[in-house]
Amino acid sequence: MSVLTVGFDLDMTLVDSRPGIAATYRVLSQRTGVAIDTDLVVSRLGPPLVHEMAHWFPAEQVAEAVEEYRALYSDHAIAPTVPLPGAVDALAAVRAAGGRVVVVTSKLGRLARLHLEHHGFVVDAVAGDRWADGKTAALREHGVDVYVGDHVADMASARDLCAAVGVTTGPCSAAELTGAGADVVLSDLTGFPNWFAGYLLDTRLADLDGRLRSIGRVVVAFSGGADSAFLLAAAVRALGPGSVTAATAVSASLPARELVAARELAAALGVPHVQVQTAELDRPGYRANGGDRCYFCKAELIEALAPVAAGAAILTGTNADDAVAGFRPGIRAAAERGAVAPLRDAGLTKAQVRAASRAWGLSTWDKPAAACLSSRIAYGIAITPDRLARVDRAEVRLRAALAAAGLQVRDLRVRDLGDAARVELDADLVGQVSARPDLLDAVRGAGFEAVEVDPRGFRSGAMNELLAQPERYR
Repeated sequence: MSVLTVGFDLDMTLVDSRPGIAATYRVLSQRTGVAIDTDLVVSRLGPPLVHEMAHWFPAEQVAEAVEEYRALYSDHAIAPTVPLPGAVDALAAVRAAGGRVVVVTSKLGRLARLHLEHHGFVVDAVAGDRWADGKTAALREHGVDVYVGDHVADMASARDLCAAVGVTTGPCSAAELTGAGADVVLSDLTGFPNWFAGYLLDTRLADLDGRLRSIGRVVVAFSGGADSAFLLAAAVRALGPGSVTAATAVSASLPARELVAARELAAALGVPHVQVQTAELDRPGYRANGGDRCYFCKAELIEALAPVAAGAAILTGTNADDAVAGFRPGIRAAAERGAVAPLRDAGLTKAQVRAASRAWGLSTWDKPAAACLSSRIAYGIAITPDRLARVDRAEVRLRAALAAAGLQVRDLRVRDLGDAARVELDADLVGQVSARPDLLDAVRGAGFEAVEVDPRGFRSGAMNELLAQPERYR
């Protein structure tokens, strides 16, 4: 998937340059003796400088006036110019999505960069001295997916090439921008992050749908969690239930309650649900529980699903966040065995999966993360069926004890540190549970000699923190 690129115009889109431009024209007027109506000038910003100069100077003097204006610009126009409302957050929204920012402007590139540097706006590229077809060429050259501008010419440049977003902070009305080809018009950039979030989700969902349709018959590795449930629903939408099979791996590492939920959701979506017995505990690398444990687990899963797939593509629910999370050996194992990760490939993040799931009415949209039971056992401690059962028992009993005490918990993990257990739960409950040692009797009763509550609360992947100090828990 190519890197998302968003282009912005500069004057009256990112910055209000009217005070600085007016100040520069006033100095130019004083030096040349030519009367210039600066209010009129700043009311029609957008076209190239040479166009404006032609209104005030004879044709043979325009080029000289342009050069003198540009020589004055850095001393008189930069300091008075201010960011427009929402500009900082708009750029941040693109960055947060992993996108590139390109400024495409009719202003000379080196002058545009002075504004950007003055305000601390970090961009990936500046295409200056571009107008009309020149802007279109720059947008194409930089692979711009979205272009934001305040002028009808900006919309015309982007039309039919990328998504065109108009803002009415410049000289053009919403009706004019729409008429010139704007796909959406905002009053200013304060509305951009919300619009951009929706645009991203819609674009990535369309990408996912296209990928699924191109694959054809699929088997979804279906744990019942938010990601695999959404992928299953997306596959049904794209291919129809007759081309989709949900396959859930059953072993000692799967909490029983997750299997029930998976079966119910598959039935609701109208797809066949198969349960595949996996034997990850037969793999020495898995039992040893080193930092690469997930590699052996995922290898077992994909190999066990191959006979079920019988030529169909095997899909996993890996999302775009997983792909950049750093320590994910399971992703490598799945890729080596030919599994496909459409959510990741379409760029869908966990938050987007949840947002789309909610919009589609999936009950899993806000389901807490539910990693396998093995993820609760500290690295270096051998995984056995008894340890997995003990963790499962402890979590079930602790949830029941918390509910009986009137404490509603969302995320809960009982981490097996050997003879002791560490409880991670919602941060706002840490103090209350720490003050109630009787509640932790549920964990001791499951077979742990000692129990502690992690003061930092629940966080996904917490056991990876122990990789640097595994000897502490052996």
